[in-house]
Amino acid sequence: MSLLTWLLRVAVFLLLVGFALSNTETAAVRFFGIPQFEWRAPLVLLLLAFFALGALLGVLATMPMVLRRNRELHALRREHTAQPAPLMASGSRATSARSS
Repeated sequence: MSLLTWLLRVAVFLLLVGFALSNTETAAVRFFGIPQFEWRAPLVLLLLAFFALGALLGVLATMPMVLRRNRELHALRREHTAQPAPLMASGSRATSARSS
């Protein structure tokens, strides 16, 4: 299974390297046609930069929800450890003795 995983990783890597090497021509990105806001770079670098920016914005957008869930989880864990353990009923001892 590990060999199959590594072969898949190598195949994806080679596919991405081939994509990068075939898209080296210069591209221009303009912001509303303003000449001062024009960036020129190889197409693959622009794609990588905008992908990274989108991923970063996605992570930042989910952070409030993740932090809220972590606070709730820690509060529930504190509440769970603060409660005393329930005492066993006398009937449960007889039930466990019969099942043995």
